[in-house]
Amino acid sequence: MTIGHVLFDADGVLQELPGGWRERVRPYLGERTEEFLELTWREEWPCLEAAIDYLPLLARHLELFGVAVPAERFFHDVWCDLRVDDTSVALVGALRARGLGVHLATNQEMHRSAYMRDALGYDRLFERSFYSYEVGHAKPSGRFFEAVLERLGAVGPEVLFIDDTHENVEAARAAGLRAECWSLSQGHADLLTSLRSHGLNIA
Repeated sequence: MTIGHVLFDADGVLQELPGGWRERVRPYLGERTEEFLELTWREEWPCLEAAIDYLPLLARHLELFGVAVPAERFFHDVWCDLRVDDTSVALVGALRARGLGVHLATNQEMHRSAYMRDALGYDRLFERSFYSYEVGHAKPSGRFFEAVLERLGAVGPEVLFIDDTHENVEAARAAGLRAECWSLSQGHADLLTSLRSHGLNIA
């Protein structure tokens, strides 16, 4: 079956934090950086599915660790300090120019999603965007992929999913999608090879 849609993850595939999460947090948390990130990542899951607002949760974490910085400022300085990869953006454009539906499929809470939509222009870059907080399910839940297929009006073999996390890729495959694990660190030549293996030849 011919591919009609390509789904791109965001972090690690389309964008990255310069220096990584730890380097962005370290100026505020110092030697407690790992502890802070572990707690934050562990407790953010309900925010990714829109069950709770992330900023009040972040404010509680900062208070717990004695960081006297407003949550909104900390969030903007760390979570939104993003570098969008120009080559990935160009590849999205090239796939869309071929008539494919090219969409964003990413785990994000509402505030970072708004930044990505507006400041980074992802609503213009992609035909459709599937943010987990809007879908109501976060990867690697199979319900995320089921919801995306339903909204696209597509069946699994028509859709190729690109993500930098093996667990998400395996979940997509289990839901019937084609899927490839790839990250910016591998270089775009590897991604182009993966696309060709699915019949998508991009110069």
